[in-house]
Amino acid sequence: MPATLFSGIEYLKGVGKARGEKYRKLGIKSPYELIYHIPRTYLDFSNYVPVSQTVLNEYNVLKLTIFRKMPPQRIRGGLVICKAAATDGIDDILIVIYNNVYGFQALKEGGTYYMYGKVTGNLIRRELTSPVFIGGTERVLIQPVYPLTQGLSVNMVRTNMRQALNMMSAEPFETLPEDILRKYGLCPLMYALENIHFPESEEAAETARRRLAFDELLKLQLGMSVLKRGNRRNTAHRMDSDVDMGEFFRKLPFEMTDDQKKAVSEIISDLRQDRPMNRLLQGDVGSGKTVVAAAACFYAAKNGEQSALMAPTEILAIQHFNTLSGFLEPLGLTVCLLTGSLTAKKKAALRERLASGEIDVIVGTHAIIQKDVEYKSLGLVITDEQHRFGVAQRAALAEKGGSPHKLVMSATPIPRTLALIIYGDLDISAIKQLPKGRKPVNTYAVTGKLRHRAFAFVRDRLDEGRQAYVVCPMIEESESDLFAVKVYAEEAAEGDLKGYTIALLHGRMNTAEKEKTMKKFRDGEIQCLICTTVVEVGVDVPNAAVMVIENAERFGLSQLHQLRGRVGRGGFESTCILITDSTSEDCKKRMKIISSTTDGFKISEEDLKMRGPGDFFGNAQHGLPPLKIADIACNTELMEMAQICAKEILESDPELELPKHCTLKIDIMRLFEKEITG
Repeated sequence: MPATLFSGIEYLKGVGKARGEKYRKLGIKSPYELIYHIPRTYLDFSNYVPVSQTVLNEYNVLKLTIFRKMPPQRIRGGLVICKAAATDGIDDILIVIYNNVYGFQALKEGGTYYMYGKVTGNLIRRELTSPVFIGGTERVLIQPVYPLTQGLSVNMVRTNMRQALNMMSAEPFETLPEDILRKYGLCPLMYALENIHFPESEEAAETARRRLAFDELLKLQLGMSVLKRGNRRNTAHRMDSDVDMGEFFRKLPFEMTDDQKKAVSEIISDLRQDRPMNRLLQGDVGSGKTVVAAAACFYAAKNGEQSALMAPTEILAIQHFNTLSGFLEPLGLTVCLLTGSLTAKKKAALRERLASGEIDVIVGTHAIIQKDVEYKSLGLVITDEQHRFGVAQRAALAEKGGSPHKLVMSATPIPRTLALIIYGDLDISAIKQLPKGRKPVNTYAVTGKLRHRAFAFVRDRLDEGRQAYVVCPMIEESESDLFAVKVYAEEAAEGDLKGYTIALLHGRMNTAEKEKTMKKFRDGEIQCLICTTVVEVGVDVPNAAVMVIENAERFGLSQLHQLRGRVGRGGFESTCILITDSTSEDCKKRMKIISSTTDGFKISEEDLKMRGPGDFFGNAQHGLPPLKIADIACNTELMEMAQICAKEILESDPELELPKHCTLKIDIMRLFEKEITG
């Protein structure tokens, strides 16, 4: 079968089934997807040096001629060492290649090559280890370096990339209309793809990157807008302004902060409009978003409308149910919990009560969006930690009620640049004040040498009657030196925490076990909870005043901040101790940032800069297609241009039906394929 741009990658000449599987591991299923496998960096072979001027134990570029190849040597463990003698015309150097006979075979005696690799040895005898190389007659000397997987070499990918680009240049197409290219100063697509892989110069590579980054941001904007277009309809749930909120405020056991009151006011104003509310409620860890959500549910119920709150985990759903019940049931509202672990009989009974309108507020996991769940009048939909749901899941809940009002809550303060893409045109309410009585958490980063001293501090807090968390990044022991939570708990029970009541909590426990353990911890029966990041959201224990996070280098800034937010929820002085033996500059920078501020918004900005949007939430759970080229943290100007362009396109062609937008629409469909198909 002859290969086409969209046929299986294995049909590309020289790929075959085995190598095709390697490409699929990288998410590359066709030659077209291979073309969008962007280099992570480049090697400039034009700046080569003579052998005599190479820097020992550093990476160097040389231009060498092979004059003798030795037979490959097999040593223990099946390892193969290949050696060849080469010269720059004046001095000789030994080339050593480990376990890559295929690559060694590509080198020919008498052949001249540009080579990049680490030079070792001494002033008299030098070696070049496992170099990356291209032919000495190669015209393009700036060569791409790609993300790889075992069994794929840089040279293999370059060869296949050249074939795929040749295939595309035989039948080139353009995704953007000529007027957009002119207006935004963008190069043609074929030029961009050629020069992102095999640039004529550094300037050409930058021009190519700018075009492709613009494409990516534009498709993202258009795709999200198309998926959300249903929001623009009129709502069937416009609410009446004659509701006395004083009843709600008077029953609260505390006074709301100014930020909370402002958020409630903004939400109520939205609920009175003809168009559905589409608002993001951002609040730092423990800032009191749930009481704002409760106020919105109260207002909806007084208008005869039901509310639904969807949380990403059962633990968090139970937490919200308990909190909302405490606020709303004294006011006469009926609040119920619907999760996957309920029995079929209980689910059926709940569904009946929901359909009849007997339930005012339903709280649950994705169980509340199942097809057999019907509402009498669903006027308000609230999703918590929305970035953990895919776009399709969020849309399914919104479809339940004939354009209901939507409130999105997030305890992960998201930089505005990223929020604009993930949440589109949502209005944003931010709660930055902490409730009265809350104190900032003291944070310290230490090495493993101070672990025993840190636990002496933990014991002092436990002796005062407080409780503690110890967070580990793994569940079971492995070959790495990461602390496994099970083994760690056993050792702690016999060591630093001997004589104290400790318990385990991790994601592989079933829901009943987790809830039982957490109830004991909340009730004070457990002094120290040794856990994984399952406590990142959902556990509210005011008496917990100290947290130890092992292998802190394994967590992103925002995740560390989320974890830290589990302590300091009472009126006690609270402390978070980060333990890491990593000496990397990246780790040092993160530990310095997290120790110096408790402002989640500042932390999230730094996290985005350091890790990029693809990793910002961990495991790409935010429902966005992965960005391969654009850097949202740095490309703010380009993103604003893409937003303007997307708006102009949709104003003139909301369904992208014009012939000039046809290819663009197909690309967007391909990009959002998983979300569109759900």
